[in-house]
Amino acid sequence: MELGALQLRRVASRLTEGIDATLLATALALAGVGLATLYSASHDTPVRLQGQLASFAFAFIAMWIAAQIRPETLMRIAVPAYALGLLLLVAVALFGDMANGARRWLHVGVVRFQPSEAMKLALPLMLAWYFHRHEGALRLRDFAAAALLLTLPVLLIARQPDLGTAVLVAAAGFYVIFLAGIGWRVLAALAALGAASLVPLWGLLHDYQRNRIRTLLDPTQDPLGAGYHTIQSTIAVGSGGLLGKGWLDGTQAHLEFIPERHTDFIFAVYSEEFGFLGNCVLLALYALLIGRGLVIAAQAASFFSRLLAGAVTLMYFTYAFVNMGMVSGILPVVGVPLPFVSYGGSALATLFVGVGVLMSIRRHRRLVQT
Repeated sequence: MELGALQLRRVASRLTEGIDATLLATALALAGVGLATLYSASHDTPVRLQGQLASFAFAFIAMWIAAQIRPETLMRIAVPAYALGLLLLVAVALFGDMANGARRWLHVGVVRFQPSEAMKLALPLMLAWYFHRHEGALRLRDFAAAALLLTLPVLLIARQPDLGTAVLVAAAGFYVIFLAGIGWRVLAALAALGAASLVPLWGLLHDYQRNRIRTLLDPTQDPLGAGYHTIQSTIAVGSGGLLGKGWLDGTQAHLEFIPERHTDFIFAVYSEEFGFLGNCVLLALYALLIGRGLVIAAQAASFFSRLLAGAVTLMYFTYAFVNMGMVSGILPVVGVPLPFVSYGGSALATLFVGVGVLMSIRRHRRLVQT
């Protein structure tokens, strides 16, 4: 009996090696919130919850595997991962499935996945590797080359069109460039250039994308069309009050006023049922996740690890900020899921792999050569 117990302890120790308890508990708590809210949002489609549970199991295993990979190995796979990501994005443009006017998915055998999700990690991985190689003497041309590496996948994703994922990928890449030490003068010049390009870029946007921006300014101008999402989601958020209407008792969701209530607008369902206090709990969980990630980034042993951990952590912030902002009506609707909460297997896997990468960086913070 004692020998068996000892073996079980050894197995448990091996399985939990490298696992950061704070990150794991926070990610699981957020995923639990997501499953509970999805159950309410998809009361008429139970198969969604079953699919999300399967996706959660796969994502959890992927997180554990990522936590076992040393940062040196991550550096070695950075270039192949980025190249494969670009290749898959090109394949999407040529052979991807068309749905709702967008070409975003690939079928490989019986598996259907969204390659743009993988680029959320492949791009910061590539940029962190690039800056690590040039750490000793970073010059303006190095940042220009990094900007080119960022632009290629972002343009391919925006062409699908998938503005929400393009924004997230661009943000993940920008965080690496920013953390690498780009000068404030360069950032100011880029901001001025971006402002000057707004007028010509407006003409390049699709009609539905322009309507989303107009709707942000005045959703009541088309209350049954472009403004419907924003109006109904803000009604749901406000109707939750202080304590919410209670789990499974949200009228906006159950009467099907909230569109896409299991994906992009699941925060409206959560807010209506759990209210302001529930939102405070959710924000506290995200703050804990982001804070822990930034601590890991600050303690990382190499330039590569610091850049990668910082970018992955700030990507979670961008996810949450953009989703909550668009549901609350302060940002345009761009199709960004609420991290760990919204329905979607590809996004959930990416998010949990990111947690695994942070765990790996923390675990090897004293073993990586600077």
